[in-house]
Amino acid sequence: MEFDKTMHFQVERDENVKCKDVLKEVYEALVEKGYNPINQIVGYILSGDPTYITSHKDARNKIRTIERDELLEKMVKNYIGIEEE
Repeated sequence: MEFDKTMHFQVERDENVKCKDVLKEVYEALVEKGYNPINQIVGYILSGDPTYITSHKDARNKIRTIERDELLEKMVKNYIGIEEE
């Protein structure tokens, strides 16, 4: 086995679905607790501070399963209409 070659990693569609599902679940948990979900999620993404996300329905742990840079990348692609392959 050679260790000097770079491995190629490709994110599967399941990861895209997971990201969207988690974000929806977190959004719903924030709404249920009476928070402005957009403001709270943006605060979390910008700061990395998980206390922006409620622990209600395990939302805080769920959102931490997704890397913030991955989340931002998917949001930007969605905003400008680039489809994930």
